Amino acid sequence: MFKFLIASSAALVSATAAFAGGLAAPIMEEVVIVEEATTSSSSAGLIIPLILIALIALALSKTPAAVEAIPT
Repeated sequence: MFKFLIASSAALVSATAAFAGGLAAPIMEEVVIVEEATTSSSSAGLIIPLILIALIALALSKTPAAVEAIPT
């Protein structure tokens, strides 16, 4: 009987420790989303085409040296 009393008291102590504090709701942290502000610039999409047009105009304005050397 003494062994049964020790075994049951050990079971009660271990069972109550498992439920200590009760069931608590999980803590959910909010997700922080950082969004970069977009700037509206009317010339942002024109820089590369303008550079390409300037390079093409520069290439077309130069005449080869062989064409200038031919007397007319």
